[in-house]
Amino acid sequence: MSVADVVDLLACPTCAGRGWGDEPLRLDGPTLRCAQGHAYDVARQGHVNLLGRAAPRNADTAEMVAARERFLGSGAYDAVADALADTAVRHSTGAAAVLDVGAGPGFYLDRVLAGLVARSGPERSARGLALDVSPAAARRAARSPWPVGAVVADAWGVLPVRSGSVDVVLSVFAPRHPPELARVLRPGGVALVVSPLAEHLAGLRAAWGLLDVEPGKQERLASTFGEHLVPVGDTDVRYSVAVDRARVDDLVAMGPNAFHRGPGADGTAPTQVDVAVRVAAWRRPG
Repeated sequence: MSVADVVDLLACPTCAGRGWGDEPLRLDGPTLRCAQGHAYDVARQGHVNLLGRAAPRNADTAEMVAARERFLGSGAYDAVADALADTAVRHSTGAAAVLDVGAGPGFYLDRVLAGLVARSGPERSARGLALDVSPAAARRAARSPWPVGAVVADAWGVLPVRSGSVDVVLSVFAPRHPPELARVLRPGGVALVVSPLAEHLAGLRAAWGLLDVEPGKQERLASTFGEHLVPVGDTDVRYSVAVDRARVDDLVAMGPNAFHRGPGADGTAPTQVDVAVRVAAWRRPG
C-alpha cells in the first residue's frame, strides 16, 4: 500500500554506510528523514529509492518485470508460491513483518501475506517490505493490495532495514547475503529461501543454451547460511507444467537469461517444462 506501512522497519542507508548503525527513518510528508538530516523522497508511484546511486545495468527492466508478471499470472509457478506460503505459516508465529529481498513485482510476497492472514485467522496481522534493486520492480510492488512498502536497494549491500525488526525474510530466485538476512531477523525469525534444483527447467536450458544451475549450488547455500542461521527443514517441489510459446518467451525474458539468450533461443519451444525447486527454512537462534 505505502511506505508508511513499514517506515518503522527502515534504517537510513547513508548512516549505515558510514558505520553509524541503525539510524531510524521517519515519514515527513512525502519524504523519509533521519535525525542526522538525510532525506529520501517517496516517489508518486509509492516506492522510495534508498540505493544512493544509479541502478546497475543488470537490474530488471520494465519489460522484464512485465514478462515476469505475465508468466507468474499464468499460474505456472503457483505450486512454488503455495509451498512458500505454507512454509511461512508453519514456521512463523504472531503478527508478521515480512521482508522480501529481491522481490521483483511482489508476487511471492503477496502470496505469503495472504497465506499468513487466511490460514492463521482474522486476528493475524501481516505486512510486507519489498526490496529490489530495480526501480521498475519496486514501482510494481508498491501497487500491492496488502500493507506493503517498496524500496529500491541492493541485496548484496547493507540492507536499509533495522536490525532484529522482521519476522520472516524471503529470498526467491534472488541474490542473497546471509549475514544481512540474519541481522535483520528478530531472534526466532525465519529466512525462507527458494532456489533451483539441478533439474529445474533442464530441458529448456539444454535446448536453448540458457544459463545453467551451477553444480553444488545447494551445498554452497547450506554452507553459507549455516554460518549464521539454523536449518529447520526443506521442502522440494517438483512438477511439469504445460506452456505455449508466449509463456516460454516470458520465462526467458523475465530473468538473467534476458541478458544471456543462448543461440537456440529462437528455435522450437517446448510444450512443457520441468519445475524443480527447494524451499529451505532457516531460523535465527534466540
